[in-house]
Order: sequence, then structure tokens, then C-alpha cells
Amino acid sequence: MRVVLAGGGTAGHIEPALALADALRQLDPNIGITCLGTERGLETRLVPDRGYELQLVPAVPLPRSITPQLLTVPGRLAGAINAASAVMDRVQADVLVGFGGYVATPAYLGARRRGVPIVVHEANPRPGLANRLGARLTEHVFTGHRNTPLARAQYVGIPLRREIVALDRLSMGDKARSWFGLEADLPTLLVTGGSQGARSLNRAALAAAPALRRAGVQVLHVIGPKNTLEEEPPPGDPQYVALQYVDRMDLAYAAADFALCRSGAMTCAELTAVGLPAAYVPLPHGNGEQRLNAEPIVEAGGGLMVDDVDLTPEWIIQNVLPILSDPERVVTMSEAAARMGSKDADVTLARRVLQIAAEGKNR
Repeated sequence: MRVVLAGGGTAGHIEPALALADALRQLDPNIGITCLGTERGLETRLVPDRGYELQLVPAVPLPRSITPQLLTVPGRLAGAINAASAVMDRVQADVLVGFGGYVATPAYLGARRRGVPIVVHEANPRPGLANRLGARLTEHVFTGHRNTPLARAQYVGIPLRREIVALDRLSMGDKARSWFGLEADLPTLLVTGGSQGARSLNRAALAAAPALRRAGVQVLHVIGPKNTLEEEPPPGDPQYVALQYVDRMDLAYAAADFALCRSGAMTCAELTAVGLPAAYVPLPHGNGEQRLNAEPIVEAGGGLMVDDVDLTPEWIIQNVLPILSDPERVVTMSEAAARMGSKDADVTLARRVLQIAAEGKNR
């Protein structure tokens, strides 16, 4: 069996593809997996690091409005379709699974040209342009959000890494806190703005640090690889540990009692899978999908939500600190968050992909 995965640009497209790849390999160790990407995306680092073959095709961003750039799209798209088709020919693909991003459009069109079965997975409540196109070319459409408006879509959740979905936060808590130099018995706040960090979260959390420390709360703050803090947290106890990047987010989740974070689809999926309650701060720009990601969790009691413009040190002190000071409330919110999580989307989707590929072979 040979599977081609198309999803690139951001971690939100790449990580579900890689989680699916891992699940496929668990089900069939002999399976052939090739990932399509572009040279400008995070996939150039993430895919090889996970041990999968990466083939690059030209990136063809599609303008959102009528501009002179629109006139250049057909020629560039044709080249990208040819490149994607050539990869599928070379590996003799039995199925293409697309997750969106620049690489998905030429992959969908190339698969349609070659008669390769197409599977679409859309992680967000508002589908992107590539996946809206892909969903028109296949009846095999799966979503990570229950209310995504795509025809014939089936909800499966978002495929996540096994180290996340298999995480037992309670049993790993002490080890995880020790890993980051934190105390084992103090309430712990995790602050993270996602893969690139978030300056508004960084500023507000750092300014709230003295009050958090006075209340006996320690902080694990992931500021983002391209960010620096305007001032360093003063030394003292409880600890305020600031790191630019953490490659063991499973341990960060295990160390925390509560999170302050953005509400991207992957972040919401991971936090609910591990049962970590959070204060969600949707991106203040874009199409509003980050608010839609967090709303069901908040409504279920598994988190809070605050607009970026309203996130201040005072808001943290007035809303987050009382939760961290109340262990029973932390437990109640943790249980509510966990009820919203999906731990087996990777295996569920992998089994469907194998079934679809097998059906295509038998036609």
C-alpha cells in the first residue's frame, strides 16, 4: 500500500498529517508513505525529523481577490499539478490524503487527473480554499470540528501525536515539573502562544508575574522561538521559567494545572485530549475560526475565553488566579475539558484511509 499525504505551510496542516502517518505505519509496518510539501513551509524540517520522505512541489498561493497576481496562477498551478502528479506516478500512489495548505490544491487536482482516490481532512471549523476544492472532488471528507460546513463530511477529530493522546498527566506531573526545574507541589500555569508565540500573551503574563508569585503560583512560559521578553522575570520563588521553545509539549502539559494560550485547532485538540483546562485568547485577526475552536470547550466548562484586546495582567489576576487557587475547580474544569477531547482520531482516520485505498485497488 502506498499513501501520499499533502499538507504544508503551518504546523496545523503538517502535524495531523504526520500523526496519520504514524498511525498508518502502526497498522501496516510495510506501508509506503510520501509527504508532499513546499520549500517555504515548516514541513521541510518537521517531516524529515519524523522519518518520512518529503517531495517538494512549487507553492501556488491563491489570491483572495481579483488582482494582477491572479493572471499568473493558471501557469504556475499547472506546473505544480504536474509536479504532484509525477510524485504520485513514481510512488504508484493508492490514495492521496490532503490536509490543506498551498500544496493541497495541486495534489487534489493531480490525483483527480491520475484517478487516485482522494481523502480530505479539514481541521478547522471554517474550511480553507484548498479543502473546499478537494471536497468537491471526493466523497471521502473528514473533519476535526463537528460543525464544519463541507458536504458529506464525517467528524473524526484531529489526528494527534501518540505522545500527546497517551499522556497521563497525573502520573507524569512530578517528573514533568522536575524536567523544567519546577516544584512538585505548587499550582502551575502554562503560558504558550503556539508555535510562533504571542507577544500579547507574553506581555500580560510577565506583568502578572509578581501577583502570581505572591499567590504561590509557578509559571512555565513558552515565549516562542522568534520572541524575546521585554524584561526578564526576576529570580525568586515560586519559579517563573521562561523558554523560547519546548520540543516536549507533552511534558509541558503534564507539568501544568491550567494554560493561558491561543485557540488554534491543534492547541484546542491537544488540550482537550489531555484534559488541561485553559484560558483561550483567540487571534485578533483572521476569519474568526480560533473563537469557533474554543467556544464548545468554554461552553462545556473546560475553559475561559478572553479577547486579545482585553487580556491584561489584571484579567489574569482576577480570572486565572482564583482557579489555580481552587484545586476542586481545577479538577472540575479538567474533567470537562477531557470530555470534549478525541484521542483516537489518528487510528480512526488511518483505518478509513486503508479501506478507501483497498477499495480503489479492487475497482
